[in-house]
Amino acid sequence: MSCRFVTKQPLRLSLVIVLFVISACAKMEAQDFNPSEDEAGQEQILNEDPNSITQSEFVESLNFKEPSLTVQNILSVREKYRSVDPQKIIPTKLIDSALSYFDANKGKIRNQKYLTIVDFSSASKNQRLFVINMADGSVWSGWVAHGSGSDRNNDGVADSFSNAPGSNASSLGYYLTAETYSGKHGLSLKLDGLSSTNSKARSRAIVLHGASYVSRASVRQGRSWGCLAVPMIDRNFLVNALKNGSLIYAGQSR
Repeated sequence: MSCRFVTKQPLRLSLVIVLFVISACAKMEAQDFNPSEDEAGQEQILNEDPNSITQSEFVESLNFKEPSLTVQNILSVREKYRSVDPQKIIPTKLIDSALSYFDANKGKIRNQKYLTIVDFSSASKNQRLFVINMADGSVWSGWVAHGSGSDRNNDGVADSFSNAPGSNASSLGYYLTAETYSGKHGLSLKLDGLSSTNSKARSRAIVLHGASYVSRASVRQGRSWGCLAVPMIDRNFLVNALKNGSLIYAGQSR
């Protein structure tokens, strides 16, 4: 009896220690991330010099074209980029649209290494940010927040979109990444809207930045002012990979 008692004591002590560590880690995670937290304040509006050629006007002069999404064209693009997304992670509707736009405007896209897709039909708790490595077709998936103006009841689902200044809403459409800068969230990436639905992206200061209210976890994320806010741990990778003229498509799969 005494032998069995002696051998069980260390085991019980080990279990207690393990449970204590797990509990402590869980509490630390809860303190580090608050899913109900949002971007503080209101959307910024940038006043550009009316006498200068703005970045938005420069991008507009590139004259990006919306391709015709006929069955024939889609099948042709699929064949051309058949190595992309071999595991079929990205919704078909979105990848067909994004690849068609990328192919039709390829000569105007400086950074062709990556193509990024955001599925705003999916809830913020899901990995709905997809970065395609165009060299090998592989896909990196992550989390991204939407604007508070797109999710007024804060249920984690974006149900409306706007291009209007002060709306705090996300905008659908194609974006071209531009220069980096250091702002309130540190390293950030400016964006220019290529579609009529997001043409005011630069003047609204819609950018890609890291945020403490977005986490690598399947929980309802906080809300931005319309920016593509990502987990801080993913910020540097995304900004450095996508900067200087990469294409981003924010759409809906359903």
